[in-house]
Amino acid sequence: MSDRSPSLPSIAALPARRRALAGGLALGVATLLPRRARAAGGGRLVLTGSSTIAPLALEIAHRFELVNPGTRVDVQSGGSSRGVADARSGAAAIGLVSRALGPTETDLTAHTIALDGVGLIVHRSNPVAALGADQVRAIYTGALRNWRELGGPDRPITVVNKAEGRSTLELFLHFYGLKNGDIRAQAVIGENEQGIKTVAGNPGAIGYVSIGSAEYDAHDGVPIRLLPIDGIAATTAHVRDRSFPLSRPLNLVTRGTPDALAARFIAYARSADVDDLVQALYFVPLAR
Repeated sequence: MSDRSPSLPSIAALPARRRALAGGLALGVATLLPRRARAAGGGRLVLTGSSTIAPLALEIAHRFELVNPGTRVDVQSGGSSRGVADARSGAAAIGLVSRALGPTETDLTAHTIALDGVGLIVHRSNPVAALGADQVRAIYTGALRNWRELGGPDRPITVVNKAEGRSTLELFLHFYGLKNGDIRAQAVIGENEQGIKTVAGNPGAIGYVSIGSAEYDAHDGVPIRLLPIDGIAATTAHVRDRSFPLSRPLNLVTRGTPDALAARFIAYARSADVDDLVQALYFVPLAR
């Protein structure tokens, strides 16, 4: 079985419907295994990084272990910055990075396994239907402090921000033209599920998280709502057709030529064999 760091959300920590779906997929694969050719296995692989990718990587790892007997895949979270650093240093064979690589990261190679978007979330009871870019900037810099100023109830705005080192933060700041020092947040979170839980528990809160995670949890009954950006609804369907303005690749990152086991895992993670897992976690599979 794969190791989980304390910061990695396991399937047990996911909403009930999500657990059931992931468990059913795993059971279906296990049932089919005796009729499939099993690849020669052996060896240990370490993946670290993005908390957005980690639950998907963990599910892919479980299936990869089933079709590669004797192989162990350890998946750990900690943010995209950790994924980059560990891939560079060799602490991990593969880094998990939920954004495109930047101009200072040309020593690394990105292998995209799925697409996702970043969306703003509010409590489901919040009547504010949409926010313009200037309003979002005003909220996050503390210029707007009450939902009444935006046509909502007389309720203080609780700003939820991502911790440094998270690619979601970097994408949000870049898109809205902000610096982290500009942000006036009342809550700082790491994992997507932590951000969703914070907003779900506070009718005055606003945050931004993976669209895949938020859409799944909203469908599962969690009291949150995704807001459109630039008039485009924050849905995986709009990430898929490339119309959503704040989208990103989910990447496995390596430095140099990956060894045979890492290369085999990357090829498997990019194959149609895991499209059901990608969709089950509300991400967008690669076009083929």
